[in-house]
Amino acid sequence: MTEDHALVVFDEPPLVGRAANIAAWRGYVERFPDYRIHPHEIVEKGATVAILGHTTGSHLALPDDEEREIAVLWGAEIAGAQVCRWTVTDPL
Repeated sequence: MTEDHALVVFDEPPLVGRAANIAAWRGYVERFPDYRIHPHEIVEKGATVAILGHTTGSHLALPDDEEREIAVLWGAEIAGAQVCRWTVTDPL
């Protein structure tokens, strides 16, 4: 990930900076060790990758079968072979 990497999640303020993003994800994974991303479809176009799928074991604290019903769209923007922006969106 780039040094000025930005994570944009739904309606939260962006989290900017490589170190800040690494620290945030470490904390998230420590709190939710069963968190998994389950991709359904991955599409690449130029320097952008879109992933449609669902998660399980997240902060939503739902049973896996209920969480599987919630679609998530992730978008990665690439610059110089590194992710510079990671966006998480509710596609509905």
